[in-house]
Amino acid sequence: MTAIDAPSPTAPHAAAADSPPVAELKLVRKCYYKPDGSILVEALRGVDLAIPRGQYVAIMGASGSGKSTLMNVLGCLDRPTTGDYFVDGRNVAQMDDETLSAFRGKKIGFVFQAFNLISQLKIEENVEVPLFYQGVPKPERQARSLEKLDLVGLGDRVGHRPSELSGGQQQRAAIARALVTEPVVLMADEPTGNLDSTTGAAILNLFDGLHERGMTIIMVTHDDNVANRCQRIVRLRDGLVETDKRGGKPGY
Repeated sequence: MTAIDAPSPTAPHAAAADSPPVAELKLVRKCYYKPDGSILVEALRGVDLAIPRGQYVAIMGASGSGKSTLMNVLGCLDRPTTGDYFVDGRNVAQMDDETLSAFRGKKIGFVFQAFNLISQLKIEENVEVPLFYQGVPKPERQARSLEKLDLVGLGDRVGHRPSELSGGQQQRAAIARALVTEPVVLMADEPTGNLDSTTGAAILNLFDGLHERGMTIIMVTHDDNVANRCQRIVRLRDGLVETDKRGGKPGY
């Protein structure tokens, strides 16, 4: 498998616009409460948002706008207080904790600013971790881990631990880990925030390549230049969608 370094001009584009959304929020509210039961803050105040399969979306907003809460809800790390949230056609707002955890592990891949790799493990072992928790047999875990490391251009770094890799290589390993479960959506929270501009650009090229292969990507960023590489830019303010507009990448 060829490593992704930049989008292929001949790669198939995202799924048809009339296909069901991969993620859809309907009147989602998220409240945080004081010990006495009164509302401390209403972080999301009735958000409607549909993300078609194969779309590349940036989530933006000032501190306190609700973007981190929205990302947590979209990533099934937190539940809406009211409203419905559908991922790949299933209403995750109605799942119990155990079902939600298993569903999240299979359907959503996460990439974080801090990489979150386990320092004691080799990178291929780090990539295997989500599959271990899903009970995937070891030979299959190993094969899928190596496949994704090849995909992100780290096939020649197998056997190395995170401390032996550059920041950009560590983020590539984290992306491989996010992809190893074959998720329906990849969620990235400031994925270039800890990288220099050159290395960050290489990681964004990798995301471009993944999108050109059909991956749905939702990226939280404060950087307009990063957001403009996406198809769509959703900006929050005071727990509501303030603007929802086309980004610099064609297709939205």
